[in-house]
Amino acid sequence: MGLYGLMALLGGLSALLMSLPWLVPGAGAVALFSFVPLLLMEQLAFQTKARRFWLWQYGVFVLWNTITTFWVGGATVGGAVFAILANALQMSVVFGIFHFSRRRLRGVMPYLLLATLWIAWERWYFDTQISWPWLVLGNAFARTTPLVQWYEYTGSLGGSLWVWACNLGIYGGLVAFTDNNSRLRSWRIKTAAAVGTVLVLFAPMVLSLSIYRSYEERSDRGTLDVALLQPNLDPYEKFGSLTQKQQNDRLISLASGPLSSRSDSASLLLLAPETFTNDIIVNDLQASRTWRTFDTLLRPRLGVNLLYGASSYELFNTRSAPSLLARPYGQGWMESHNSALIQDGSSRTEIFHKSKLVVGTELMPYPKIFAPIDKALGGVIGRCVGQDEISLLNFRAADGSEIPLGCAVCYESVYGEYCTGYVRKGAQLLTVITNDAWWGNTPGYRQHLSYSSLRAIELRRDIARCANTGISAFINQKGEIVSHTQWWEQDVLGGRVNLTDYETAFVRYGDVTGRACTFAAVLLLVAMLLTFIPNRRR
Repeated sequence: MGLYGLMALLGGLSALLMSLPWLVPGAGAVALFSFVPLLLMEQLAFQTKARRFWLWQYGVFVLWNTITTFWVGGATVGGAVFAILANALQMSVVFGIFHFSRRRLRGVMPYLLLATLWIAWERWYFDTQISWPWLVLGNAFARTTPLVQWYEYTGSLGGSLWVWACNLGIYGGLVAFTDNNSRLRSWRIKTAAAVGTVLVLFAPMVLSLSIYRSYEERSDRGTLDVALLQPNLDPYEKFGSLTQKQQNDRLISLASGPLSSRSDSASLLLLAPETFTNDIIVNDLQASRTWRTFDTLLRPRLGVNLLYGASSYELFNTRSAPSLLARPYGQGWMESHNSALIQDGSSRTEIFHKSKLVVGTELMPYPKIFAPIDKALGGVIGRCVGQDEISLLNFRAADGSEIPLGCAVCYESVYGEYCTGYVRKGAQLLTVITNDAWWGNTPGYRQHLSYSSLRAIELRRDIARCANTGISAFINQKGEIVSHTQWWEQDVLGGRVNLTDYETAFVRYGDVTGRACTFAAVLLLVAMLLTFIPNRRR
């Protein structure tokens, strides 16, 4: 087998191993050695000075992104191609900087740069307007949660650091045992490498399993009964085949069971999915058929609250546009939102507008640049307006007491540090409402569900997750899915969730891992740049 054949074999193997944690339940540990073939491929290219190595490693990342996130094409083929190629390009740039740094830095410094710069990029990616952090390495353990109970201290980027530490440790061990360098042949070096690799691999597992077995669910603020209403509406047909009245009737029919079995004094939260309705006018709620229907349903039932998603609109009777994202409407303007609303029997309504919006379909990034382009294209880019900061939705019990809830709308549940904002504001429970049907029966909706398990660990909050077509689920504070519905079935799922105001270290201190790695990466980049300064002797 020739040089490039061997490189292709190593690259393909690495892409396959990287993909398994996202596709196979319980395969998270594979991520701990999935980069080793890629590192061996890089070492081979470095030693032989192989040409156009950046194309080879870019191909590995394109293949990984394609295998794991091909399902985005179920909603938008163009968006999927862009997401795969652009995401892989960013990964390739990070790896390319590492490959280049090996010419300038000595010893382990290039490998430290690779790990810290990758995690710094992941942290940055959470906060940019064009953001797609689906394949953050720490997400590899979303369906292997007993191994990462310590996310309550580090967040998911702690998992990314673990992935790189293990991969580099295993790779370093292979080098130490196979290199002909006399220094590396020393038994002390080999023993230290083996012991260090074993500790890095297994110490976090042992710690996590210890936390997992000893953890006791917190319910210091009591409990709450919740019913998840899964209407199972095809998003590609719902606006044509069913009127909004028919959709509302279906939801009320689903709610009839939990309502009939409830005692008059018992509190109950009904949870409906994202974008259930599209007739909510934020500054004229009573104009909405849906709002009036739900108000009638809830009015005689104090202690029952309904939380649901809506494509909502805000109207402005002004000559000038209130923002670059506003569209002309009648004699004025209209801004659109992806919202969550909660209503109770007193007609009280609270609204939260989704902040972490999906690029292209909801979010127009950098409006000053893209608004003129969108206008020329005929208005194809989404123009949803999100809130500037997180706010809570309050459940009101029959006795007038309130329970603060966080509601992550769909894509927001992917962002760990963002979700800490709900708890800092006082949320005693996290709800997730979503509509994953756009992708069809693909790994996408299963991956999205699993990320809620990571949020449960990071925040140590019960999570009630309602999806239009599935999978709706109750997730406990250890990230375990306690009960769930099936995919593409109309269903109701009842459960009791724990309420707590406990704050984890990750909530209190934020993403310390990401900040520390960013600082270290900057120092290492500066060290590399300094090597370009001529060393002139005076």
